[in-house]
Amino acid sequence: MLVSTILILLSSAPAVLARPESYAVWAADSGIARRQGNGLDTSGNAVVSYEHGEFQWGLRQLFDLTGNKTYFDYIQTSIDNIVFDNGTVHGSYKVTDFVLDPLRTGPTFLYLFDQTQKAKYKTAADIFRGQLNSHPRTAQGQFWHKLKYSNQGWLDGVYMGEIFYAQYTKSFQPNNATAWADITSQFQLMFENTVQNATAPNGTGLLYHGYDFSHKQVWASPDRGHSPEVWDRALGWYSMALVDVPEIIPITNAGHTVILDILKTLAPRIRDAADSMTGAWWLVITQPGRAKNYFESSGTAMFVYSLLKAVRLGYVADGDGSIVAAAKKAYQYMVKNWVIPNTDGTMNWINTVIVGSLDTTGDFNYYVSQPTDLNDLKGLAAFVLASLEYERLST
Repeated sequence: MLVSTILILLSSAPAVLARPESYAVWAADSGIARRQGNGLDTSGNAVVSYEHGEFQWGLRQLFDLTGNKTYFDYIQTSIDNIVFDNGTVHGSYKVTDFVLDPLRTGPTFLYLFDQTQKAKYKTAADIFRGQLNSHPRTAQGQFWHKLKYSNQGWLDGVYMGEIFYAQYTKSFQPNNATAWADITSQFQLMFENTVQNATAPNGTGLLYHGYDFSHKQVWASPDRGHSPEVWDRALGWYSMALVDVPEIIPITNAGHTVILDILKTLAPRIRDAADSMTGAWWLVITQPGRAKNYFESSGTAMFVYSLLKAVRLGYVADGDGSIVAAAKKAYQYMVKNWVIPNTDGTMNWINTVIVGSLDTTGDFNYYVSQPTDLNDLKGLAAFVLASLEYERLST
């Protein structure tokens, strides 16, 4: 079984790491060996980073799966680097900046409070929850992605904010019907304002990166103000939120069904958007095969995680096995093409685009002009999550 195999392979190693059979363990251990996701930037300064929160989400699962306390200790040390003993969140975080991205570390605050009952983690979570009370919104109620992006909703923001929002509500306000309805509304508004309609050029039925409710941005469409392209990682963030939040929101709550209905709509469309030869997904999904476009590793890993988890938990029916088959094909491509062994026993991860934003043109040329990075944690963490789901298939 997977658990026993991983436990055997997790014996302590000297400077050169043993090559684990589990890719989830290998990727996580490699990130830890490089001190990635530890609440510090490359200069050793505290930083509240969403990709650190993403990585910690994977480490939590590995700790639960293996019992290897190395993962728990790393998570706690990482959060202690950004939370003072009195619960103040530092690392240049300011509530009044009104940015959703830092909130992705919030689920780890809640996890550590649950595990340790240390008040500082609850205080830190309260600070993040307080931000949501005054965070700016569109007239429809969508959280702005950032204060400086007035009236803009981005797919990324649903992943950054709603997992924390849902877990906080479950932990401390389980009967807060207004909060559950608000969480559901964030998914609904994003879907309705960004989904490609039937007459869209390069139609996939998937979701554009974001939208400007005020229609002031140069990229805003005349109808709903959406951006012009489907960017793989933005859709990847949203798809991961679609499979993570239903584990948190009560099954009896109407929002649970609403979110799953969106997932059921998008999952087969994500499957169908994969490249037929490789199984991977293009950086700009709406421009498959176009010069300068390429298969991007973070979005591909996010889709593998989301599709496999959706089927495993029974959120999405896969009667003919095509969804799991598509995810397996993509995973095998990832392992073959983007995992690079190192002589010290760690692995490198390649082909993750550094950034994708809507602060300029939001067009094809913008996305393909952004560089890729070696061992970018947004991609490595997604690969940990995808590997956990892939390895669960054998159990």
